[in-house]
Amino acid sequence: MKIAPDQVIHLLHSAPSAALATHALDAPGYPFATALPFMPDAGHRPVFLASRLAEHAKNLAADARASLLITNDVQPVAQATRLTLTGDVQRIAAEPALVQRYLRYQPDAETYLALADFDFYLFTPKRARYIAGFGQMGWLDGTEWPTAPALSLAEEAALLQELAGLQQPGIRLLGLDPFGMDLERRGRRERQRFVRTLATLDEIAESVRRLVPAL
Repeated sequence: MKIAPDQVIHLLHSAPSAALATHALDAPGYPFATALPFMPDAGHRPVFLASRLAEHAKNLAADARASLLITNDVQPVAQATRLTLTGDVQRIAAEPALVQRYLRYQPDAETYLALADFDFYLFTPKRARYIAGFGQMGWLDGTEWPTAPALSLAEEAALLQELAGLQQPGIRLLGLDPFGMDLERRGRRERQRFVRTLATLDEIAESVRRLVPAL
């Protein structure tokens, strides 16, 4: 089955948390899995926070190779849409715009950022296994990530400021990209897809103006 990049990107943007598997330091040869919140960056790559005391942070310092499992379905697992990424993780110095984006998606992280031992990590995918149910599955190569349409953090921030007046009670706009918009409605993450991949900032703004009042 041919997997389109937008299928992977929509799932990546709709899930607030994932399961990260790293190489265990205290049990060489065995994977160590943990659940953590994350968000996609402007290039649709997962970003997460971790304490330097966390087992997975120690594991990543020794071996950057990891896997990330993402799903947002409550159906039986055999019918659930899910995504497994394999790739490399690196600790990054997050620029202020990225920090602000992370806090929109994960507002509880502000408590951790006040502590001295939490760092941002970037997951760079090499391959993606996408499963949309029985018999609907396939691979996506990580080389397609850098070529996927995206907004810069500055472009997204400008659009969010322009569209701030559209906010509805109980709805909080989290992020925008050429494929859709991320929002929180009554405390739950949602992904609203655009009818097609949009090429310009004006097209994105117009689509958001149409979608938000209808929510």
